[in-house]
Amino acid sequence: MVEQWPVDNAATAVVRAGGTVAGTHGDQHRAFRLASVTKPLTAYAVLIAVEEGAVHLDDPAGPEGSTVAHLLAHTSGLAFDEHKVAWAPGRRRLYSNAGFEQLADHVAKRSGIPFADYVRDGLLGPLGMTGTVYEGSPASGARSTVADLARFAAELLSPALLDPSTLQQATTVQFPGLVGVLPGFGMQSPNDWGLGFELRDGKSPHWTGATNSPRTFGHFGQAGTFLWVDPELDAACVALADRDFGSWAAENWPVYSDAVVAELRA
Repeated sequence: MVEQWPVDNAATAVVRAGGTVAGTHGDQHRAFRLASVTKPLTAYAVLIAVEEGAVHLDDPAGPEGSTVAHLLAHTSGLAFDEHKVAWAPGRRRLYSNAGFEQLADHVAKRSGIPFADYVRDGLLGPLGMTGTVYEGSPASGARSTVADLARFAAELLSPALLDPSTLQQATTVQFPGLVGVLPGFGMQSPNDWGLGFELRDGKSPHWTGATNSPRTFGHFGQAGTFLWVDPELDAACVALADRDFGSWAAENWPVYSDAVVAELRA
């Protein structure tokens, strides 16, 4: 199926708990732009900072009335790519790159460590993600490989760097009931998110498969990239490509994900 995608290069992997790779396609060590698949890496590093006591979820951060939790859950009210307030915190799910930039700034200020160093020392290094370059915007600037993201997916399936209860909280709906636009897929009501992770729930249309469980969480990026984790399958899927997200991805990714789910269930 991946060979039929209208891209020049693509690589994918399916990962089971424990880090077992159930299947791959393409060059696992080719680096691709992640775009917004950078955000789960950023969010995980922030959660590590929370556990280390460098920051707290209820710290004031971002616009007045906003907290670290608001920024992680895209409810701070900050506009998409501008550091200006469009809504009061907690009123709407407004997907915001600017919010993640302010989030990284807050962690750096409170910890005294440049945020990119925090990510490298706290996340990439311990997981052996040597093919990942974390630079530029903490919302969209990273580059990585399928092999590295498979390691991250294994961590999401069975966390070692975080207490499992922290990841459970991060993949549970935060500020429930809020409407908002899921980029590329239109208005969703509700548009549920955890702390840095988008939640599948009952959203339609969606970039994961119709047969992915409602507990599925992850992220996709405008660079033609995605990572999902389905706890009910105890498995994850990574796909990276060199063509920007568009109708080709919205049409092909859900079908591909359904095929992966069917193979895993079989």
